[in-house]
Amino acid sequence: QVQLVESGGGSVRDGDSLRLSCVASGRTVIPYSMGWFRQAPGKEREFLGAITWSGDSTDYADTVKGRFTISRDSAKNTVYLQMNSLKPEDTAVYSCAAAYSTALQQDSRKYQYWGQGTQVTVSS
Repeated sequence: QVQLVESGGGSVRDGDSLRLSCVASGRTVIPYSMGWFRQAPGKEREFLGAITWSGDSTDYADTVKGRFTISRDSAKNTVYLQMNSLKPEDTAVYSCAAAYSTALQQDSRKYQYWGQGTQVTVSS
């Protein structure tokens, strides 16, 4: 089992930045890829980006490419999502997820473990 806890969400203004953190605990010695997703009210869960176990490869959704950056500190079992130039349409609950895979995964069904999510609200 892997437990994931997100933090760093909050209320910001249009154009601001936020950095979300996701700390993993439990069976973290097994290689896994990490992903970030978000879900706005009335909308489906949306893939944002993913990073491999080694941290040497990342993948991003076109909607956030160039604004969001994923990184990880394996020594701290932590993955980060740096979000810049935030827009009101970025308002959602942001969740991290872990997949027992060495490959990057965009499909949420490939992820076995999920955090509880953290709310990000961007006002104009």
